[in-house]
Amino acid sequence: MLKMTWRNLFARKVRLALSAFAIVLGVAFVAGSFIFTDAMGDAFDGIIEGSTADVEIAYQGANDFDSQQDLRVIPASVVDRLRALPEAGSVHPSGQLTSVFVIGRSGKVVGGNGPPGLAFNYTGARSVTGKPIITLSTGELPDAPYEIALDVDTAERAGYAVGDTVKLVSPGDPPAFETELVGIVDFGAGSLQGATLTLFDREFMQQQFYGGRDVYSTISLNSAPGVSQARLRDAAQRVLPPGVEARTGDAIVQRNKASLDEVLGFLNTFLLVFAAVSLVVGTFLIINTFSILVAQRSRELALLRALGASRRQVNVSVLIEAAFVGLIGSTLGLGVGYLLARGLQVLFGVFGFDLSRASFPVNLRTIAASYAVGLLVTMIAAYLPARRAARVPPVAALRDDVALPESSLRRRVVVGFVLIAVGIVSMVLGFRADGDLGLTLIGLGMLAILVGVSLLSPWVGRPLTALFSLGYRRTFGTVGVLAAQNSLRNPRRTAATASALMIGLTLVALMSILGQSATASTDAAVGRTLTSQFVVSNVAQTPFSTDIAKRIRQVPGVRSVAAVRTASATIRGDRAFVGAVDPRDLGLALAVPMQEGTLLALGPGTVAISAQTAQQRGFRVGDTIPLKLQGSTVLVKVVALFGGAVALPANYLVTPDTLVKGGLAPLDSILFVTKQPGAQADAVRSAMNRIIADLPTVTVQDPGQFAEQQREQINLFLYFIYALLGLAVVIAVLGIVNTLALSVIERTREVGLLRAVGLSRRQLRLMVRLEAVIVAVLGAVLGVAMGLVFGVALQRAIADEGIDVLAIPWLQLALFVALAAVAGVLAAVLPARRAARLDVLTAIGAE
Repeated sequence: MLKMTWRNLFARKVRLALSAFAIVLGVAFVAGSFIFTDAMGDAFDGIIEGSTADVEIAYQGANDFDSQQDLRVIPASVVDRLRALPEAGSVHPSGQLTSVFVIGRSGKVVGGNGPPGLAFNYTGARSVTGKPIITLSTGELPDAPYEIALDVDTAERAGYAVGDTVKLVSPGDPPAFETELVGIVDFGAGSLQGATLTLFDREFMQQQFYGGRDVYSTISLNSAPGVSQARLRDAAQRVLPPGVEARTGDAIVQRNKASLDEVLGFLNTFLLVFAAVSLVVGTFLIINTFSILVAQRSRELALLRALGASRRQVNVSVLIEAAFVGLIGSTLGLGVGYLLARGLQVLFGVFGFDLSRASFPVNLRTIAASYAVGLLVTMIAAYLPARRAARVPPVAALRDDVALPESSLRRRVVVGFVLIAVGIVSMVLGFRADGDLGLTLIGLGMLAILVGVSLLSPWVGRPLTALFSLGYRRTFGTVGVLAAQNSLRNPRRTAATASALMIGLTLVALMSILGQSATASTDAAVGRTLTSQFVVSNVAQTPFSTDIAKRIRQVPGVRSVAAVRTASATIRGDRAFVGAVDPRDLGLALAVPMQEGTLLALGPGTVAISAQTAQQRGFRVGDTIPLKLQGSTVLVKVVALFGGAVALPANYLVTPDTLVKGGLAPLDSILFVTKQPGAQADAVRSAMNRIIADLPTVTVQDPGQFAEQQREQINLFLYFIYALLGLAVVIAVLGIVNTLALSVIERTREVGLLRAVGLSRRQLRLMVRLEAVIVAVLGAVLGVAMGLVFGVALQRAIADEGIDVLAIPWLQLALFVALAAVAGVLAAVLPARRAARLDVLTAIGAE
């Protein structure tokens, strides 16, 4: 039996290779996700370790991986006390900023869109690894006003060399100024992964960003010989003022890595979801392939049973073939996964994360997960065909026509309806639950419904196939009728092939509907609530200097400038997005719909909350809630609830003094500018453009342009999703190729007879193509229909979260169906060509 299994395996190399390819793509997603997130983790771990000294001193919350620009500073007198400690080998005070960006020779900002623009003075400190945090590569370190040094990657991307004049944009006043590049430095970890680094002279930095005060943001300590980190920390803490804390480098590294792992865990889960989609689609392909292969070997299996092979031996022989396919697919998938991780490196580079110098490790966990997933999926997919193969009776070898036993469609229909019902219940429960549990229930519910529909597809697809039969009869005559009848001959096979495409297109259609609804909701929110005539924002997606708002307020014709400052906070363990505003200015800029209370009630020590957030968290007007910012926890009283989608990136509104109490530096994120009645909009805009002329990071937009910018961000995310879902669609199309190729082999005698009675090669190729179109369109119609149902349900469920307008891209959905038909035609090219090349007499004599 083992010899027979190996012979059959190598006799069907091409057919099994197509099945293996489905596993290759699915496993590649799994391996690529792990490799990419491991690469990112190692790269950022290097940054964390390479920038942390033995002991770091800062105000609480000011020196963490996710900290924003902090307002609090440490006086120079503290540095003197630290230098007097015998436990301290060296003391390195520094000012630190996170929003200083370099303008390259092209006039565009370098970095941004996520990675920070780091800036500090050179200290000479060593990291916990024992290496210098900064090493001079070329030139010299800055030691005079308006001199800077840049890290190697930033200088290269900006196109600068030592001696060049470099323009900087900063959160200071003025917000833009020119400097001389006097040196290029290496960062201790090798790369900043897309962030930029600018070094200043210490005194100049204090003058430019700290009002000339002799103060610092952080102080790094290196231990004296023989002194542990804990001992140095304890000694330092005794001489520090209240609120300032000393932490060991190891503790900081551990905490920041934990924060990083949380982010990377989300990214890994996000990518693995698409891996699961590809594997589910691949499972349909493998089930179909092995079902056809087993059906073609019915006589052979019957002969084996007649010669004494047991059911178990027949079952095991099929599973051995599946295990071999899974092994080969997993091995190749691991290699393709590495290439996919490199592709993600390029893709994330577009978003500003430069991982060009990161290493991409293939860890043991990645290898184990790849083989486990590949083998498990293949064995599960081949189990049902293997069971059917074992049920072939020995006496069947004596018959001319051997067929495998088929289960009743009635059982499939009943199970299908049950799964759909279970899926609906799971989705309803998911919509009512919060967090990961809710998402899990929704995902499982969608999967159950999709599997249920795939079980019903032989029954559901009959009307559509009959409709095709009518159209084919009128258009293509007898050839069209044959194509439709061939599709109906084995409805399970047709349905299984179509179901693979259905799953991929369901998700594509779902994302199209949600994306279109998000775009329409954004347009509606801007049109409904934005009453100001101009919006000023930062293209680098980072805060900018408050000096810009001050200067715009002085422009003739400007009535008000509503400055919005944003911060991330925690409220009773949950993440909150906070916006700080002046309620009077905001009332002129936005028509904020209030459900309870008034916006003017917002003042120091108070908060207005979106009604949806208040309902989810159980907050009511009059409650006092703890707003935990990075510097301190501020108690605020709820005075108003606002509802509906508004053009604000926040669900909690406070006044600017609350962020100052929380230790955050006053930096603006967005400005809404309202002109005086009667003022010329063009004149006001021209005056504002002159103010920001030296700031390529800052733009002035009208409401239409602002809405277009939001749409572009949504579309960019959708294109990313489409690219990830594209692999699942590719697997489904390969399933059509595989099914048609195996079907042609299975019908070799039939093809020969058709050719013998006068069917031309051209007509035969057309017949196979028409079969493929039926399968592809059936999958596309079911997929678009399911995507439509899921899209509408999800949009209604999250309407209170801001996506309150349902928009269905009918033209795009119709295009998906048309493209599926084209894909079906292309998928049939090779099988049709093979069928047309069969020798008539050889085909008639085939068994």
